[in-house]
Amino acid sequence: MKKKQPAKATSDVAVKTKAASGAAVKDEKPAGKGKKSKEDRGFVGEWTVTILMLLFGTTTLLQAFVVPTGSMENTVLIGDHMFVDKLAYAPPGAISKYILPYTGIKRGDIIVFRWPVDLRQNYIKRVIGLPGDHIKLVDKELYLNGKKMNEPYVVHMPTFSPYRDNFPALDADPNQSPQGREMMLANVKDGELVVPAGHYFAMGDNRDNSLDSRYWGFVPRANIIGKPAIIFWSYATSTDRLADPNLISFDHVVDLATHFFTKTRWNRTLKLVRGYPLGS
Repeated sequence: MKKKQPAKATSDVAVKTKAASGAAVKDEKPAGKGKKSKEDRGFVGEWTVTILMLLFGTTTLLQAFVVPTGSMENTVLIGDHMFVDKLAYAPPGAISKYILPYTGIKRGDIIVFRWPVDLRQNYIKRVIGLPGDHIKLVDKELYLNGKKMNEPYVVHMPTFSPYRDNFPALDADPNQSPQGREMMLANVKDGELVVPAGHYFAMGDNRDNSLDSRYWGFVPRANIIGKPAIIFWSYATSTDRLADPNLISFDHVVDLATHFFTKTRWNRTLKLVRGYPLGS
């Protein structure tokens, strides 16, 4: 009987070793899960911060915008994709005004704004008149506060319209909206349009092919989103393919797939969009 004891001791050692080994295995599994869980949380956290930064940038600093019409040709073309600086005209803070490049709205600035007739649509035009300015057009020529202006950016067509080209004209125009009619009745004085406080008068550079403030009224200050900063991509396309910014037509997708390189205006890539000092 005494000789069998070592065997029993050996068996006990084996059981303990197995138990210890089992305990070690059990400890490893939770440790692995914890590490993976920590990595997952880190991954989610990084992407959350990235998304928040992108949202902050697109809602506060910059906004992508595509030009759907030719009312600003040749300064801005149909199919120009640009970033709009939303910070430029923002009200400066007590500290940020010393750090960030805030500017006031000036005559000749190109602006992007919510169309007063339908706030869901964004328009791009050039600021012609500030609050208090007197405006008129005589045979297509712009007079601002009694002085004839030099507008090298303007494109004219060889057609004439009494309402469009000798503005303000109290005769109604078929393209005039009710807001435009109200503007004419309330703000024309001595043959000139007077811009009221808190509003701006905007027109397209393609002057004879632009439905602008002459037709639908002033741009309220609150509607102005910002000013174009840079064209990051320009693609030769048509207005009908860009008419609805929330819908990409099938033929536009096909056109992009087959003509991306040939229709991309490479010479406009990273082109800065500048205003022109008007009446200063």
